[in-house]
Amino acid sequence: MRVNIAARAMYVAPLPLLLAGIGEVMQGDAPGMIFEIGAFALLILSAALLNEGLRAEEAYRNRTIARPPAIPRKLFAVAATGLGIFVAAAFSGGAGLIGGALFGSVAAGAQFLAFGADPMRRKGAEGASDFETDRVAKAIDSAEATAAEILSLIRGVGDRHLEARVERMLTAVRDVFRTVEEDPRDLTRARKFLSVYLTGARDATQKFAQLYAARANPEARADYEALLADLETSFRAHREELLRDDKVALDVEIEVLRERLHQEGV
Repeated sequence: MRVNIAARAMYVAPLPLLLAGIGEVMQGDAPGMIFEIGAFALLILSAALLNEGLRAEEAYRNRTIARPPAIPRKLFAVAATGLGIFVAAAFSGGAGLIGGALFGSVAAGAQFLAFGADPMRRKGAEGASDFETDRVAKAIDSAEATAAEILSLIRGVGDRHLEARVERMLTAVRDVFRTVEEDPRDLTRARKFLSVYLTGARDATQKFAQLYAARANPEARADYEALLADLETSFRAHREELLRDDKVALDVEIEVLRERLHQEGV
């Protein structure tokens, strides 16, 4: 994700409310503490929703076929900001209910203008039916979840080189996603391929992470890196086979991978 400094800064903006709430505790002002800590919590929630919404929006924009995010996080963030500022202004800042409502409305409107709304429309390939679009979107959502799981597992190892190596392999995976999006007719063959490859890659990564956490074995690391190289090569070859519409080569490639994963004990 491209770093959005303004969105990250939304985590910092409410900190004065936290400090004020701590000050109210020291002075024994329980109602003031409740309102200020409550407003702080609402604004932190808004920042979290906003950043999650921006990540979902970027994923949506990077795909040819996609469904809109199931939860409109950015709009919920706007509501949380408006409510948080209302509580802070009306009950802690002395602005009263009308003044608090005014400040909350302005804050919510400013956030909406700055970051916009969540995507609301489904994206589909030209000439594809709604049914095909939904099938592809669901299949790629599932594959993306598996890819994210692989990345999360390798991050748990704490090795930046291996993390970068996995990210490079997943770039090849996403190239296959883009190919399927451009021609949804490829989904049936690609789903079989992605199921074998991505599931195998996840299981191999999980096995390696467990072994490496117990003992940093250089031989296990070398075997895992070799497997990543094989997987990356296979994904890139698979994309070319999809583009050539070569079913025979694809079936052979799947059988080769099954044998390779079997040798790794996956």
